[in-house]
Amino acid sequence: MIGIDDIRAAQDRIGGRVRRTPVIEASELKTPVADGAALTLKLELLQVTGSFKARGATNRLLATPPDILANGIVAASGGNHGLATARAGHMAGVQATIFLPGNVSPAKVEKLHRWGAETVIVGSVWDEANAAALDFVEKTGAAYFHPFADPLVVAGQGTVGLELLDQLPEIETVIIAIGGGGLISGASTAIKALAPHVRIIGVEAEGSPTLKRSLEAGHTVTLDRVTTAVPTLACSRTDDRIYDLVAQNVDEIVLVSDAEMQDAAEWLWFEMGLAADLSGAAALAALQCGRIEVAAGAKICAIVCGAGPDGVMPPR
Repeated sequence: MIGIDDIRAAQDRIGGRVRRTPVIEASELKTPVADGAALTLKLELLQVTGSFKARGATNRLLATPPDILANGIVAASGGNHGLATARAGHMAGVQATIFLPGNVSPAKVEKLHRWGAETVIVGSVWDEANAAALDFVEKTGAAYFHPFADPLVVAGQGTVGLELLDQLPEIETVIIAIGGGGLISGASTAIKALAPHVRIIGVEAEGSPTLKRSLEAGHTVTLDRVTTAVPTLACSRTDDRIYDLVAQNVDEIVLVSDAEMQDAAEWLWFEMGLAADLSGAAALAALQCGRIEVAAGAKICAIVCGAGPDGVMPPR
């Protein structure tokens, strides 16, 4: 699907259009989470539009001829890819139409409207919204920006890995949340190409273990049900090419519950002052709950991949 040269080309293409996000040490904590390990957070929640998705959508935009964009841009999203695509539409001066499942965050719908996007709520999970988006593309001729099954999008997400290795050259383990798999497939490709000794751990929602079940089966599978309430992590089937990259580059996938992600989001707000959505808290949740074995002194990075008010205004 992609290689390190594609990711480097994406980094050159999107330079100046997205942010180089900071890394910070998680230290002097009231409630430590990594059992003596040296934990660093990569703050993709500070990316433009609030998540790493801006990298892939911007790379896709800048590599697409203007005539193909003339009828607008369409995407299906749990929220974060939609915001990145809406920004891409704004950059190109064309209408963005975003299809969303019914459990999308109202705050993200409001942000989409402020970016000038049209929104359509369809179904209960991303897959149903995506089917409606593809039907819309067929009728209108709009350009379709897939959130993960697109080499340009995956290469854009892979720039997170290049940045991380530059900022943390001694890193030993990187923990990455998984929805459809675009971030982990891109970032792991970059990291393993340049530092093959680094351990890559993926984190999926218990209610959407798409890639974990696929790796166990030895091929891409479709889940019978998706039960997580986290729309940005809900996906019943990944792309075969994403599966191949993950099978090649990811060392382990663990699962966390929605409640554990909620606790992690509240921890990030209380301890670090970071307003993460539940997908953004997933990597931290896996550490908090002991799903990942870490040795004392190990150098670990958890990617906080998306912003949101979940830990700031928890449900009552």
